[in-house]
Amino acid sequence: QVQLVESGGGLVQAGGSLRLSCAASSGTFSNYAMGWFRQAPGKEREFVASINWIGSRTYYTDSVKGRFSISRDNAKNTLYLQMNSLNPEDTAVYYCAPGPGAYALRSGDTGDFDAWGQGTLVTVSS
Repeated sequence: QVQLVESGGGLVQAGGSLRLSCAASSGTFSNYAMGWFRQAPGKEREFVASINWIGSRTYYTDSVKGRFSISRDNAKNTLYLQMNSLNPEDTAVYYCAPGPGAYALRSGDTGDFDAWGQGTLVTVSS
């Protein structure tokens, strides 16, 4: 399985911005749709955004539309999540994962992938 390492999290004030990165170890990164998920304390992991293999199609959960932007650089085997206008409800550990399709990732379908990384913690203070 592809190995993924998330980075870029931190502490930010409400209204601020962060850019998360997800570096993939495998050269097959470009074969997969990719998604960002997050898990807040005491809650289930939830879908945030996804992108198809070439970067031409994206999906977002309603609460981040217009504020977050997912992108990828297949030459660098890296996935990004630009997060703007952050609010305390965005506080969570953020994870990336591959999937069979950008649309399928919306429902949490990551295919046979189960090697979740450590994630990166985003804390938004009010």
